[in-house]
Amino acid sequence: MARILAIDYGQKRVGLAVTDPLQITANGLDTVASHEVLDYIGRYIEKEPVEKFVIGLPKQMNGQDSQSMQYIKPFAVKLQKKFPDIEIIYVDERFTSVLAHQTMRDAGLKKKDRQNKELVDKISATIILQSYLTSNI
Repeated sequence: MARILAIDYGQKRVGLAVTDPLQITANGLDTVASHEVLDYIGRYIEKEPVEKFVIGLPKQMNGQDSQSMQYIKPFAVKLQKKFPDIEIIYVDERFTSVLAHQTMRDAGLKKKDRQNKELVDKISATIILQSYLTSNI
């Protein structure tokens, strides 16, 4: 069985998470500069089969798309063009950053470690992926 790769896309950094091959658990993979993410994903797919991409969909409290969609949509188009055989699924990512910070506090990380934006992005991608897995049980 192939993995599912989650993407928390940002203008500067992209948090990535993947499932295990049986698609049971979500694990943080890496945080990559936005301009390098397509190449990074390509190298990853050469080593590990990926069945789906799960992209965080930023929404406002009223349910409308946030301003971040102006960056995410073009990225998703490039992603689909580069990997046309891999399905893209969008998952509501409201509150993932808040949940990531809460997870870091609960894990006992020091304040300095909780300010690590790369770690927050990777944890956010993991939360997005876990949300997708939980909703598809």
